[in-house]
Amino acid sequence: MNRQFIIIPLLLFSIALLTGCRHECDEEAAPETPGHSATPLNVPIPANFPAMPIPADNPFTVEGVALGRYLFYEEKLSGDNTMSCGSCHSPAVAFTDDGNQFSTGIDGVEGRRNAMALINLAWDTRYFWDGRSPMLEDQVLHPVQDPIEMHESWPEAVAELQAHDAYPDLFLAAFGTSTIDSVLAAKALAQFLRTMISGNSNFDKLQRGEPYLPTIDEQLGIQLTQQEGGDPALGLGGQWGADCFHCHPHAGGRLTDGLMHNNGLDGEFTDLGLGGVTGVPEDMGKFKAPTLRNVALTGPYMHDGRFQTLEEVIEHYNSGGVPSTTIDPFMKYTQGGLQLTPEKKQQLLAFLNMLTDMDFVNNPAFQDPGEP
Repeated sequence: MNRQFIIIPLLLFSIALLTGCRHECDEEAAPETPGHSATPLNVPIPANFPAMPIPADNPFTVEGVALGRYLFYEEKLSGDNTMSCGSCHSPAVAFTDDGNQFSTGIDGVEGRRNAMALINLAWDTRYFWDGRSPMLEDQVLHPVQDPIEMHESWPEAVAELQAHDAYPDLFLAAFGTSTIDSVLAAKALAQFLRTMISGNSNFDKLQRGEPYLPTIDEQLGIQLTQQEGGDPALGLGGQWGADCFHCHPHAGGRLTDGLMHNNGLDGEFTDLGLGGVTGVPEDMGKFKAPTLRNVALTGPYMHDGRFQTLEEVIEHYNSGGVPSTTIDPFMKYTQGGLQLTPEKKQQLLAFLNMLTDMDFVNNPAFQDPGEP
């Protein structure tokens, strides 16, 4: 295969990434076999973000990211060749599943959790709602072999890729071998997913001191997220705020702490969340705090998609949530709630809408590249 064919799609990447970048990922030698050399790729990081942690054994390369992009949209990874990762993670809605509460797999079976947005994944240390995967290279293996999702064995998927006209050459260019396996496929997918950085919303521009004049409601909404909730008379540090900052801090640009929380959805748990992974009673009903980035595009909300609108989400927290044995310490107001006024709710909505990043949604480097 002509090497230019591999590199040209990635040229879009270099011209479409965000402006105002300060950090670059560390350049390290790509995994090589004798005589092989992949092309190191520098991925710009927004100036209000921390440096990106990259596994030493899977640095960015032009060829690796290009391969990962093809694989993300490759339907041969599903049992009947009709579904790809991109089928349930659409760019138009910040890589969620087009407003569906649950995704439907190739056998017509619905899952039980809402498809998470794929945004700024490089900085996470837990993946899936229940946090069961510690690395992207592990996470990307699961949907392919999940019987409810893509329902394919990796040996079968690898055999189809190996028999394809283009993929052996793409793997050779990326990793120095035309012998395909799931480990190399996972590395390529993880490289591509790590390039999917969202950091050019109006809120980011404000953080970086770039030209943007926020509205009064946006300014007040930002303040609300940074203030404790509840009645100051209760002695719990209440400031009549929205109490968002504990789990969705502004610092570092991620708008999530990436940790596992029980945010007061249920008193008893039909989905055990992290507790179903660890078996530890204290983990029951805990789920990963998602990023607030592009949240206006990513409904329905919560791990089970129970809330259709941001107004419903705000009202859940305003109510204080449902008490349970593992409810998060930051959910301090299960009695009485936050007591946000209608005006404050609108200010909070204005802030959440500030987090929409259309440059990310429309970035051509993240779209379906077509057949390899």
